[in-house]
Amino acid sequence: MKTKLDLLPRFSTDDADRAFNEWGANCGPGAIAAICGLTLDEVRGHMGDFESKGYTNPTLLYAALDSIGVRYQKLRPVAWPGYGLVRVVWEGPWAAPNVPARAWYRHTHWIGTAVINRDRGVFDINCMNNGVGWVAFTEWAGNIAPFLARQEPKATGEWHIVNGVEVAPREETK
Repeated sequence: MKTKLDLLPRFSTDDADRAFNEWGANCGPGAIAAICGLTLDEVRGHMGDFESKGYTNPTLLYAALDSIGVRYQKLRPVAWPGYGLVRVVWEGPWAAPNVPARAWYRHTHWIGTAVINRDRGVFDINCMNNGVGWVAFTEWAGNIAPFLARQEPKATGEWHIVNGVEVAPREETK
């Protein structure tokens, strides 16, 4: 059974800042590293064309997970995994009905998530100032996500899930 100590990322705030400055590491690589138990530098080699694009779309995420060798399942219908990755889209004109998904790729955000003792936690690279990046779901959903969403020009401050990926816990990987 997972404990909170098992979920501590293998990278620090300084590591995240350095990786961002060196190769643009952001929410996608950060969430993957945290959930897969890797450093950001270890994830870098699995990120395909991330450095030229600057974002992680679902295709790139699944390719990275395959390259790392973790087992995972795309959740259909989209839902919060017990342990895994979630992509949210910040609400705005790009998320209107009939707008192609590609139009809102740059308005999305990847996080890690885990349920321990019935409490959901969220790993968000933007929360590394607390030293671990993990916060309670209620804190993330009530304060952090709305704050991040409002940083997007024309965003409403709202968000919704567009991808949920259940990832095999670290000790169960290939």
